[in-house]
Order: sequence, then C-alpha cells, then structure tokens
Amino acid sequence: MSATSTHPTLDELRAEALEWGRKPRRRGSWYVTEHMVRAMRAYGWTIIVGALGQPIMYLLGLAVGLAALIQAPIVDHGQEVSYLVFVAPALLVTAAIAVASEEMTYPVMAGFKWRRYFYGFNASPLGSPQIANGVIAGAAARMFVAVAAYYLFIWIFGAVPSPSTGWIAIFAGVAAGLAFGIPLMAYAGSIEDDKGQFALVQRFLFMPMFLFSGTFYPLETLPGWLQWIGWISPLWHGAQIGRVATYGADVDAGMLTVHVAYLLVLCVVGYLWGRRVFTERLAK
Repeated sequence: MSATSTHPTLDELRAEALEWGRKPRRRGSWYVTEHMVRAMRAYGWTIIVGALGQPIMYLLGLAVGLAALIQAPIVDHGQEVSYLVFVAPALLVTAAIAVASEEMTYPVMAGFKWRRYFYGFNASPLGSPQIANGVIAGAAARMFVAVAAYYLFIWIFGAVPSPSTGWIAIFAGVAAGLAFGIPLMAYAGSIEDDKGQFALVQRFLFMPMFLFSGTFYPLETLPGWLQWIGWISPLWHGAQIGRVATYGADVDAGMLTVHVAYLLVLCVVGYLWGRRVFTERLAK
C-alpha cells in the first residue's frame, strides 16, 4: 500500500492563515476591550471604592450634611431646587471623569512602556486603531458600571425628582468621562517617561475643573474671570445635561445642543489624536 501525503499545500496554508486572520481584524477592537475588562478584575474592589467612594463622601458630607444647614433652595436658571438635587448630577459626572483619569493614564503608559502588551497586540492581526478602540471601550464599560451604580445611589437618596428621564444622566456622565478621557489617553500615549505628568493633570486639570465647574453652586455665581474654567470643562457640560435629565433644569434647546456638541467634539478630536499616537508609536 503506497502512503499518500497529507501535508497541505502552500496555497492551502496561506488560505488558512488568511481565514484565521480575518476574525481578529474584524473583531479586534472587542478582543482588546475584553482584555482591558478582564485585567480590571485584579483591582475590582479598588475600582468600586475609588470610583464611588469620593463622590459618595462629597454627597454625604456636602449635599446631605451641608444641605441640612442650607435653608434656602438653590436657584438654577430661575428654577428653585434643593441643594442635594442640584449637586447630585455633577457628582455623578465626576464619578465618570475620575474613572477616565485612572484608566486613560497609567494603564495606557503600561501598555507602551512597562508591560508593553500593546506591542504584543500589534504583532497579531490587530491594528493600532483597534487597540485604541479597545482601550476606550474598556474604560467606557467601567465608567458605565460606576455611573449606573452612582445613579442608583442618588435615586435612593431622593435626588432624582424626574426618574422617567433621569436615567439619561448615566449616558451624560459617560459622555463627559470620554470627552475628558480620550484626549487624556492620547496624551498618555505620547509620553515616553513618567516624570509626574499625571500628577500634574490631577492637580491642575481635574481639581480646578471639579471645583470651578458649577459642581457645588451655579456657575453664574462665580466671578467672570473664573467662569471660563466651567465653559471649557466637560464636567460642567455633562452636569448641565444631567440636571436637565434629573430635574428638568430650565436650559434652552440651543444651549443643550451646545453641551452635547462640545462633548462630541472633544471625543472626536481626542480620538483622531489618539489613533495617530497609537499608530505612530506602535510602528517604531
């Protein structure tokens, strides 16, 4: 009996390789997202405490504790609401931005410099834009969970007078988090060495934005030379959308469009910048 060869031909091997490569190229962004989400399990409790702890402490200490001493309601665009109701949407957005400031900084730098797993992804059929997409989607997933949990918390405390539309604040929070986080991801990807840049971002971007974006009082009460911080802050724009959703803040349709468009522009510009950074750096 003569033995027959079972070795595949070169054309068959090439076709098999192309077939195996099509799936990662088609779903590569989701594979990277899955990796980022699975990696978060290693610090799951830190995620919960970090994302919710600080805003909840502010809510209990200021919105609940301080509100007990504030007899007069907050006047927002001619509408009177309790201090708790006014502050809650801004703190919800803060929870998303806090997640962005974590997931879009050190994990991005780790992928390029310390653990270099982005280069491993790039050596596979995955493309550089898909890696950037996966980082963004993974961070967005964490933001959504944190903001949804926080929304439930403020709803329990009675800070959502209009629950039929209040859930929209969840998506406003995620949008604001992405508007802050995507440009931050691009910046983190461009850093070659950690020299305290992320600490500066926390001190000179996040904290001023948190304090001077109408979080604890209407932006109009600030002097004009400080109001510009709120105007360029995704926190203020996201909080205003959240206030419209949770208690029907009297914001005209034109200004509401500006809030949405501003967040979208930040996301798009940051995304284009981030794709370019990932593509150029992974090509080295």
